[in-house]
Amino acid sequence: MILYPAIDLKGGQCVRLLRGDMDKATVFNTDPGAQAASFVDAGAAWVHVVDLDGAIAGRSANAPAVESILKAASVPVQLGGGIRDDAGVDSWLGRGVARIVLGTAALKNPDLVRRACKKHPGKIAVGVDARDGKVAVDGWTRTSETTVDDLAQRFADAGVAALIYTDIDRDGALKGPNVEATARLARTAPMPVIASGGVSSLDDLAALKAAAPMLDGVICGRALYDGRIDLGAAMRTLAA
Repeated sequence: MILYPAIDLKGGQCVRLLRGDMDKATVFNTDPGAQAASFVDAGAAWVHVVDLDGAIAGRSANAPAVESILKAASVPVQLGGGIRDDAGVDSWLGRGVARIVLGTAALKNPDLVRRACKKHPGKIAVGVDARDGKVAVDGWTRTSETTVDDLAQRFADAGVAALIYTDIDRDGALKGPNVEATARLARTAPMPVIASGGVSSLDDLAALKAAAPMLDGVICGRALYDGRIDLGAAMRTLAA
């Protein structure tokens, strides 16, 4: 099970939001490249990056910061946020991103997901950000009527590399992940699932691993930045 340290970008800086609220951003590092390098130095096998401004704008908005991460990180980088068309997918993969995460586009333009999966096998993930079980889009500013399960099943035969499931109400709140919902999705989704949101301790990671040993991985952000979780200890917990 992979531990994905997260870098969320807002205004070119590494931030963490509280429950997806852009007005409740805490800046943890002004140098995204240095942050990526520190994660790699600590042993991270992947880095998960989200362009928060891009998710709201509908286009990449932190390209220089992402490029600094790509330059500094010697491990695969997974990128989401504001990538809404074929050109965006092709461009970032061409610049060295290892996996693209399509969230809003997965709901609004499912054909894009299918085309991208066919063109770039193994390099496309679907981001499912949920509020009360319903999929949120446009940087979490709007909640649809589509359920998490419905969206996952829509891409059962598309060749999606992973489904990244975020419980928005837990994200950045350090109140623990939604273990029950995550485990249920991991059991029923037709593709590997990566959990995100709420992890605040090694116990949380152990609980996810025990309840859903089939998880592909777990994304962790704020708890790494504020020292609640040591990256090396987290990776050992998931590997045990």
